[in-house]
Amino acid sequence: MEVNADNFFKAAALDKPRVTNKVGSNVTLINVMQIAGLNTLGISIARIDYAPLGQNPPHTHPRATEILTVLEGTLYVGFVTSNQPAPNRNKFLSKVLNKGDVFVFPAGLIHFQFNPNPHKPAIAIAALSSQNPGAITIANAVFGSDPQISDDVLAKAFQVEKNTIDWLQGHV
Repeated sequence: MEVNADNFFKAAALDKPRVTNKVGSNVTLINVMQIAGLNTLGISIARIDYAPLGQNPPHTHPRATEILTVLEGTLYVGFVTSNQPAPNRNKFLSKVLNKGDVFVFPAGLIHFQFNPNPHKPAIAIAALSSQNPGAITIANAVFGSDPQISDDVLAKAFQVEKNTIDWLQGHV
């Protein structure tokens, strides 16, 4: 295959706002699937649009660290450390970010972003340290798997009644 400039280009229109989903966000990811020239380069980029009170819910990127920059608005962001030895076991680290602020989410850790403003949307750009970072949204993976994880397993894991698990599985 002959390499040309189109292998390294996409008219992505990342400057244009996106319609948000039911949790109030829209992630437009540009990775190796959209730009073949990213293969083996270890980078990708995403634009994230947040509706007022919208969120990019708790998720993880199994193959990438993420660095997020707020372009417009305010975001409340955070992540939870791993099950490492005390005193940092499952430690929740968070910050309120304003326009121009930057925050890093280490690879594989559960993290989120939330727009606390009830009147104005927010926009961020994220760079990721993989050409294919992957994304696992925690609620969707746990309560929306196909086939479903046994409600007995989830009820015990979360220490709740099975009918609570059934309700959650029906709403993801």
